[in-house]
Amino acid sequence: MGIEDKAENKGQDFAGNAKEKVGEAVGNDDLKNEGKADQLSAAVKDGAEKVKDAARNIGDKFKK
Repeated sequence: MGIEDKAENKGQDFAGNAKEKVGEAVGNDDLKNEGKADQLSAAVKDGAEKVKDAARNIGDKFKK
């Protein structure tokens, strides 16, 4: 996983967390749910990047 991808995913997760907390504080369920969706999206992207990294590592081991 590239540094850029990690940073982007962390940023999306952080922004989602902020949206969720603000939504809770002001009683805005739409904003709260949007924040949760952003966090979920970041987690899915992070998981996909980890799978790609693992597959790449396995491929590298077979090349040796």
